[in-house]
Amino acid sequence: MIISKADFTALLGAKHATPHSVLGMHPLKFRRSKGVVARSFIRSAVACDVVDLDAPPPVSFPMKRLAPEGLFEVFIPRRPDVFRYQLRAVYPSGEIRQFFDPYCFLPTLGAQDLYLFNEGNEHRIYEKLGSHVRELGGVGGVSFSVWAPSAARVSVVGNFNHWDGRYHPMRSLGASGVWELFVPGLGEGELYKFEIRDQRGHVRLKTDPYGTYFEGPPNNAAIVFDTRNFKWTDDAWLERRRQQAGKLDRPMSVYEVHLGSWRRIPEDADRPLSYREFAVQVADHAVEMGFTHVEVMPLAEYPFDGSWGYQVTGFFAPTHRFGTPADFAWFVDHLHSRGIGVFLDWVPAHSPRDSFALAEFDGTHLYEHADPRQGAHMDWGTLIFNYGRNEVRCFLNANALAWFDRYHLDGLRVDAVASMLYLDYSRQEGQWIPNKHGGRENLEAIAFIRGVNDLVHRYHPGVAMIAEESTSFAGVSKATKDGGLGFDYKWNMGWMNDTLAYFTKEPVVRRHHHSNLTFGMLYQYAENFVTVFSHDEVVHGKASMLFKMGAWHIAEKAANLRALYAHMWLWPGKKLLFMGSEFGQAREWAHDTSLDWHLCQYLDHEGVRLLVRDLNRLYTSEPVLGENDFNPQGFRWLTCHDADANLIAYVRSDAAEETLFAAVCHFGGVTREYRVGVPRRGFWREIINTNSEFYGGRGLGNTGGRNTEDVERDGFSQSILVTLPPLSTIVFKWSEQP
Repeated sequence: MIISKADFTALLGAKHATPHSVLGMHPLKFRRSKGVVARSFIRSAVACDVVDLDAPPPVSFPMKRLAPEGLFEVFIPRRPDVFRYQLRAVYPSGEIRQFFDPYCFLPTLGAQDLYLFNEGNEHRIYEKLGSHVRELGGVGGVSFSVWAPSAARVSVVGNFNHWDGRYHPMRSLGASGVWELFVPGLGEGELYKFEIRDQRGHVRLKTDPYGTYFEGPPNNAAIVFDTRNFKWTDDAWLERRRQQAGKLDRPMSVYEVHLGSWRRIPEDADRPLSYREFAVQVADHAVEMGFTHVEVMPLAEYPFDGSWGYQVTGFFAPTHRFGTPADFAWFVDHLHSRGIGVFLDWVPAHSPRDSFALAEFDGTHLYEHADPRQGAHMDWGTLIFNYGRNEVRCFLNANALAWFDRYHLDGLRVDAVASMLYLDYSRQEGQWIPNKHGGRENLEAIAFIRGVNDLVHRYHPGVAMIAEESTSFAGVSKATKDGGLGFDYKWNMGWMNDTLAYFTKEPVVRRHHHSNLTFGMLYQYAENFVTVFSHDEVVHGKASMLFKMGAWHIAEKAANLRALYAHMWLWPGKKLLFMGSEFGQAREWAHDTSLDWHLCQYLDHEGVRLLVRDLNRLYTSEPVLGENDFNPQGFRWLTCHDADANLIAYVRSDAAEETLFAAVCHFGGVTREYRVGVPRRGFWREIINTNSEFYGGRGLGNTGGRNTEDVERDGFSQSILVTLPPLSTIVFKWSEQP
């Protein structure tokens, strides 16, 4: 036995930190003879030969079995240099396999890759770390690499070695903290994990942080998958998107969906739709309804259905629940072919504590802060990323870019931004650590957010970065060069909360809450706002949008909801509506059951759907509405003080006021004849009336429109006398003549 006792024991005990120094082929002077020594460690093999592929016919060199576990060794004299070879192993059944030795290949990562990764500037590190189908020297296989700087030993394990960490220990690439191994002969479909032995001798089994595909719980193994093979057909879409870079004020009406509960198939065990099934059906629905984008709640792999995808364990992998990564790519490609953009919820704010995932990955707090005052999320029981660590920042930056590179997404809606911005978020005194200036802002997270937004815009001009940010942090949607965070849009949580607080009240008491309708205009143009009614508003006992409405009867609730939606679509800001809300779903949303599509047979629900469809068509077809959401010259109050009438009215226009729309919103419970001042003489055509019989209302209205009269009102020299049904919004468009 040439191998040292220490190396022998370390290999058999799965404790060897430098396996490439022992396994494989190495020059050696042995007993005064120069040659090479070859060693292999092959599970269950009873015999093994080294096959010289360079010999004119190939020559075999039998190896000596040093241990029944499958450790073999041979010294080949008079061969001063290593040569190209394969191993030929014999198994107890008599089966013979010949293959290339994993320990004869050079590293698949170069010094520059590792330097940039440790510096935090390898923007596409997902092309290097993780698993990748590739060829090395004409030999096909899979390269595996993982960052685990504090590990004592790392092995890749899978079906190919019976999940035994002794047989494919990985090579440490020095101070980079990266471990690497190329395994020839493997391909797509292999299941694998990383077995990590920490410095205390504890062994943990971890899934690949950069894995592109995963099996489901409880095993959660990564699956080798080559994302480069999908054939895209959306070049024209991507070019149009690129040409729109910088034009943020364009029509954007977003349909937010949870893929697992949008529609299920009851005759097939109530299963959810696959990515491909969903693509066709949701595209049909979005096109018919006039939505410009579909926003999908998180689809990065997650173990627990009840988290809705917001507790991610596979940041680079579309969840297995609905198909393969290629199926997800097909979903995006199909929606693009139908003219629909795709946004995805992205969750860089935290990760769960599941033992197989990122938590204490190499036995240390690698991805998360060690101090719970910085690293533990108080609300969700999850862990907060250490945004100041270069490699963690590199991981998250690359993750954002990977969704655009691999899946052609049109935007990321970034979840829980407020929890990233503030060190004291949801914490009591003494539960948080101030920043270096003594403040509460998380300076490292802020720097990360600015950096990732700039990177996304640099590499993918025309895509959108959208913040769910619930505080008044300044400059969320301002460019980083102007001191902002660099997002394109911000969800308008203030408008949503105030407006719903108003509409949950019964009409008789709404006059005491009139400021809830008007306060939002004080800050409306401080950010590029998206006006939202999202999934968060229809769960956890908050009631559905329909049942929030302050009324006793379904018909009155539906009237309230129609009036609210028309106000929302005429109010400045891009639009977002959660699935089911477009037809007035009655019950709260449940993640594990289908929406109640059968309700659309009833006019109280179908009328809401028809109105949303018509509002989208109006919004997307009229530049005054879809291209002036961020133009403060495009909004003017007509009246905002009549709390007793439960009424507001305003005008939307272009800067020159050549095209004008007036929204008269009457949220009281009685019919009124009401005079409204308007800025132009002429005919104001009634184009939307939420009380129309077509939408399920009573049909009260203004017989097609109203001519102005020279009666002063609200500071205008002319006005129109309008009939206002109860719980209604009426939209007028100005023209010089009827």
